[in-house]
Amino acid sequence: MNSAREKESVQNDHKLRWIKRGITLVLGIVIWNLPIPWDLSPDSWHLFAIFFTAIIGVLLEALSIFTASILALVAVVLLRVLPAERAFSGFSESFILLILAAFLVAKGVIKSGLGRRIAFLLIRKFGKSTLNLGYCIVATDTLLGPAIPSNTARSGILYPIAHALSLDTGSLPTPEGRRKTGSYLMMTAISGHTISSALWFTGMAANPVGAGIAAQFGVNMNFGNWFIVASVPCLIALIAIPFILYKIFPPEDKYTPEAPEMATKALQKMGPMSSKEWIMGGTFFGMILLWALSPVLNINLAIVAFLGLSILILANVYTLEDIRQGAGDALETYIWFAILYMMSTSLNDMGFMKTLGAQLATYISGYSWVTVYILLTVLYVLIHYLFVSQTAHLLALYAVFLQVAVNAEVPAALMAFMLSFATNYFAVMTPQASSSNVLFAGSGFLPSEDIYKHGAVITVLNTAIFLLATPWILWASSL
Repeated sequence: MNSAREKESVQNDHKLRWIKRGITLVLGIVIWNLPIPWDLSPDSWHLFAIFFTAIIGVLLEALSIFTASILALVAVVLLRVLPAERAFSGFSESFILLILAAFLVAKGVIKSGLGRRIAFLLIRKFGKSTLNLGYCIVATDTLLGPAIPSNTARSGILYPIAHALSLDTGSLPTPEGRRKTGSYLMMTAISGHTISSALWFTGMAANPVGAGIAAQFGVNMNFGNWFIVASVPCLIALIAIPFILYKIFPPEDKYTPEAPEMATKALQKMGPMSSKEWIMGGTFFGMILLWALSPVLNINLAIVAFLGLSILILANVYTLEDIRQGAGDALETYIWFAILYMMSTSLNDMGFMKTLGAQLATYISGYSWVTVYILLTVLYVLIHYLFVSQTAHLLALYAVFLQVAVNAEVPAALMAFMLSFATNYFAVMTPQASSSNVLFAGSGFLPSEDIYKHGAVITVLNTAIFLLATPWILWASSL
């Protein structure tokens, strides 16, 4: 009897999924055939239709993000919206290759046993509750922020720790097991990442780029004044995020009073560090050091990750057989992110994003400067649903929005800092909103629909915190 009901339930889910797919397809066809606005080129509008349809398919749970991306790539080429060489260009981007290499290095951290040892050490000290572990992850990332000038590279450090903590607190990357602790810890990691990047001038690659643009409007941004201006809203957000997620996306296992004792026994059983752990630890530390010094040494971040991976393979810490057996999730993540990044950057190159931003900005230019300031901030955040790169978003819209704000008599420094902070704190709104999300999205602990749902809540929370901190930002930015 139960078997018959389960079979019927599966069939109903299958039918519902195909209905959602039909709705997604019809919506895409309608958008494709709408009158093209704002003197956009037909190709840019049609690319937007395909990109938007893919995102809607994921939001409706009609398609996985991987399937939606593959179908979008096929449509882009077969419908001749983009030439094939442009459609495949995302696969050669160095920072996307960094994600792939970092994913594999993270697996080396886990396989060597070093990840478990770090996790047990944290659990022994702070593991009486899952909330404490969430704060541990956020604190670790925040402390790494000023030293690692790439949030993508930093996610490669944070991910194996979060993954090991999830596994060693009894969570598994399955529909039945991920909600114990893993989903919460992974979501906390990518949410906290948005604020650690905003706190430090060197926390994300786009921050100095924004400073360069702001300088054209007479605004000075440097390591010192950035930290002062960011400190109050970022501190509030770093305290709030783990707690808010704990309430809206609660782990099933909230309290683990026995965990510290369990971790102590596990560490005793593991004994001293093995040679593979020492090699992994040395390699990992070397990668962190090279990433931190990359601006001085002019070293490509992806090459650092591939160097680390090469060392692990040569030392037999992470073998080719391990890659063959366990790299499917890394490859899947690499493919869908490369495709969505290509579509987003192509829209930007075609002028779609800049035109959209300029058109939206013109509708609000007649209001008071406070209203313009709030509306520009909210619009700047919302438009990121169409972007896959924080830096591309900043390059496309930062100067446009800042110019509109200055014309409306918004204090230039206030708007410049707010747009720079927003470029960081909106990074959790979708799985593809930042390259730093990608490892976590491919972990098995955090389905795309969870990131869309709870990422939206955290983005609203971040926006509210920073807007409420406007008096502080206005005062501190004038020092």
